[in-house]
Amino acid sequence: MKEIAQNALDAAVRRGISYGDVRLEETEERLVSTKNGKIGNVSISVSLGLGIRVLDRGSWGFAATDDLSTAGIEAAAALAVEVARASALAKKSDVVLAPEPKHEAAWTSPVRIDPFSIPVDQNLALLFSIDAELRRNPGVTLAEASLVFTRHRQILASSSGSLIDQTRYTTGAGFAAHSFRDGEIQKRSYPNSFGGQHQLKGYELLEELHLLENAPRIAEEAVALHSADQCPEGRFDLILDSSQLGLQIHESVGHPIELDRVLGTEANYAGMSFLTLDKLNHLQYGSEIVNVVCDARIEHGPGLGTFAFDDEGVAAQSTDIIRDGRFVGYMTSRETASAVQQERSNGTMRADGWSRIPLIRMTNVSLKPGQQTLDEVFGADHAIYMETNKSWSIDDKRYNFQFGCEIGWEIRNGKRTRMLKNPSYSGISTEFWNSCAAISGPEHWTLWGTPNCGKGQPEQVMGTGHGASPSRFRKIKVGSAYAG
Repeated sequence: MKEIAQNALDAAVRRGISYGDVRLEETEERLVSTKNGKIGNVSISVSLGLGIRVLDRGSWGFAATDDLSTAGIEAAAALAVEVARASALAKKSDVVLAPEPKHEAAWTSPVRIDPFSIPVDQNLALLFSIDAELRRNPGVTLAEASLVFTRHRQILASSSGSLIDQTRYTTGAGFAAHSFRDGEIQKRSYPNSFGGQHQLKGYELLEELHLLENAPRIAEEAVALHSADQCPEGRFDLILDSSQLGLQIHESVGHPIELDRVLGTEANYAGMSFLTLDKLNHLQYGSEIVNVVCDARIEHGPGLGTFAFDDEGVAAQSTDIIRDGRFVGYMTSRETASAVQQERSNGTMRADGWSRIPLIRMTNVSLKPGQQTLDEVFGADHAIYMETNKSWSIDDKRYNFQFGCEIGWEIRNGKRTRMLKNPSYSGISTEFWNSCAAISGPEHWTLWGTPNCGKGQPEQVMGTGHGASPSRFRKIKVGSAYAG
């Protein structure tokens, strides 16, 4: 594979470009799912191809191909250069890249059990066991369970001399119980909604999640929600579990700090950002206990945004985004780093496959653990606690938001009392984070995987990571999404 990548790079460099890089990528994916005691889906896919990105006459050109013959590679290189030279006719200014040293490396993500070594029959046996346990509760109308495994190998070669070989394994697993009664559907998911938990791990993740053991509780909660009281409407202290807080970080911190959105070069899909350049180092984004990092290093954890090098060959880094509540950093690329006076990219450029050009993408954008115990987080006289996302909405500047969750509880004097159905909350990003009053410690911190983040046109779907521990926020608007 390295020889093919180098041949493609040579084909571009021969055409007189100022810079070029090639990503040769092979991806294998297995998806296994069940639905109400039957197979939902069993699929295995393999993709192999390369993308050539060139900088010529101050403009980018890109082309991709799955024809890895000499003729196919030459045609793709020629097209990439042609696109760059055509783009130069309409450029506003030359693209200038921040320097990055040459890297020669081989890296494979840590994996204890290769997920592809486990037979499909064994995957199905686990899912059918979960399915049966969910449907043991007669109130469960629909049971769904799924597993997804990927192996992704990338060879990156650049005209600056880098040659990087990376292989990443990811595993995802989860299930959901749906209950239909009296014209209403209630749902409970585990360990998270929209496919469960996803991490940079092998089959060992399934052992850690205790899927089968949690199925009876999830089924019981889905059915019990029909008899629960409607979530009240008003201003309440709000406590969020770590998975819902992960999505809150994704939407109200992660997307706004993508510098291409701020600069207006990415606006077609989901808009731009309220975090204009004048806010850097000035905006009080959150309360003084709020600290957020963008961290792609393996030391941060097995996140979907963890890697050794990004798709420009920039080494993984940790970047402070919010420090003691103050907004201090964006996610940058080699092209955009100078816009915020950075001498080097902080390594967030990724593409969702060989046929797409890299964009600035979230790595692992995480809220650092706090100093409070879980009892202190829940230690409110009166609060609403919400778990597991059901719906989300945020405006095209990432400022006004509304979220719905699967289940809630009323908290009185630090204790859960009544279950609440259809809980929701809304707010403004900076007001929400400035209301943060308590963040629980590292023993309750989880690095959640979001496998379905969309950006760009054509759309690129990317996996991101978000670490969080349960936290409490003061006087949040609760309940308006389902106010009757």
